[in-house]
Amino acid sequence: MISGMDHLPTTEAAVTVLKELAETYEREIRVSHDIGADQTSRRTAAGFGVVTDPDGSLPHEAFVEFGGLPRVSVRLFPEDDALIDVEGVECPDIPRDDVPAFLRSLFDGLAYVKARRFLPGYFLIVPLPGDRTHKEYVPMISLTPWLSGRVR
Repeated sequence: MISGMDHLPTTEAAVTVLKELAETYEREIRVSHDIGADQTSRRTAAGFGVVTDPDGSLPHEAFVEFGGLPRVSVRLFPEDDALIDVEGVECPDIPRDDVPAFLRSLFDGLAYVKARRFLPGYFLIVPLPGDRTHKEYVPMISLTPWLSGRVR
């Protein structure tokens, strides 16, 4: 059973919860870690071999890929947010604490694609706890079979 963590204080804690989710939903998971200011994607200004931030902390970023459909990957950033890619649709700036709920909505089949008739377009809608949703524009050319199967 997935731990009841409401707050994921570290990247490693978030990775642990994502591994539990993969086990619960019987999905393969691949995890890679980037540790150090010279390795993380948002610290491109760090000099070669500089591993700590100016405050002395050691930034830790992780990239997680889930097997199965929908194709999902998660990049967990040291700044307590994440970038979730669902079938090629990037959902940026997801708070790290919302990542497990976001993934549960996807894996439980609660997420859907809303079609807009006026100014035609599509949006991936992912329900979150507390009557919140995450809404992301989906270009028509990016509709994969999984996304097309969820159009309402």
